[in-house]
Amino acid sequence: MPLFWRIFLLNAVVLICATALLLGPVTVSSPVLLTEAAVLTAGLAAMLVANAVLLRIGLAPLQRLTRAMTAIDLLRPGARPVVAGHGEVAELITTFNSMLDRLETERATSAARALSAQEAERHRIAQELHDEVGQTLTAVLLELKRVADHAPPALGADLHRVQESTRAGLDEIRRIARRLRPGVLEDLGLVSALKALANEFTRPGLAVRHRIDTDLTPLSRDVELVLYRVAQESLTNAARHAGARRVDLSLRRTPAGVELVIRDDGRGIDGAPEGAGISGMRERALLIGATLTLAPGPDGGTEVRLTVPAHRRSH
Repeated sequence: MPLFWRIFLLNAVVLICATALLLGPVTVSSPVLLTEAAVLTAGLAAMLVANAVLLRIGLAPLQRLTRAMTAIDLLRPGARPVVAGHGEVAELITTFNSMLDRLETERATSAARALSAQEAERHRIAQELHDEVGQTLTAVLLELKRVADHAPPALGADLHRVQESTRAGLDEIRRIARRLRPGVLEDLGLVSALKALANEFTRPGLAVRHRIDTDLTPLSRDVELVLYRVAQESLTNAARHAGARRVDLSLRRTPAGVELVIRDDGRGIDGAPEGAGISGMRERALLIGATLTLAPGPDGGTEVRLTVPAHRRSH
């Protein structure tokens, strides 16, 4: 039965009962007697309670739908309000669920295009840094060495300092290019890339330990790239924002698929709002049908866990 008619009939029943009460044997004296007032008050209260209970039952699915609307997060797909009620209420919930399906599909498609364009741009910038800026600085270093070999000793010391600054800048550009375009991932595979990433972030005051299974089944390029980027972002957050002194990185094969876990002993998330980095990790996880969870670590800090289902391990 449509919602309009159900609400109309509920109120009609209440009004009919009130009219029957007025037209019945009940009379009201002037002044009103205590017993008459009690009967009228009890009848009014009973009708109001009955009306409230019936409306509460009829509109409960809409209240559940409202709560679901406020809690839905497209980065955590799959949650759907249960279709309940009758008529327009059930149709409204079904339509809302269909809308969520479309939004999640469209978001995944647009995110895939955006991330693909982002990776292509990273590749282009890294290539230009390596080919253009890197070669230019290499030529500057060679020219500085030639000039320093023929310069007086006093000037040679100054040129040597300039050489060291230029060499440090060249090394930093190479590190940036490697982070933008993980060439080791393309050339040597995921295991070597993660080990190189752990070594890159290891420094005085920060120890990155890795435990990586070597018997992983073949992974698609997209899955390997997502695993690498999530590990890279997690290590970056631990090093820059969490103040961590130790990070444990593990990649293991499980019966359900592949699981990447990064734990640090830093300050933890402490209910802080998720930034662009974490949102980017969630977007990447959705692209390969993986599940990303962030939680406090067993010994404090933060634990990032990326679980890739078995059916998405390879194409």
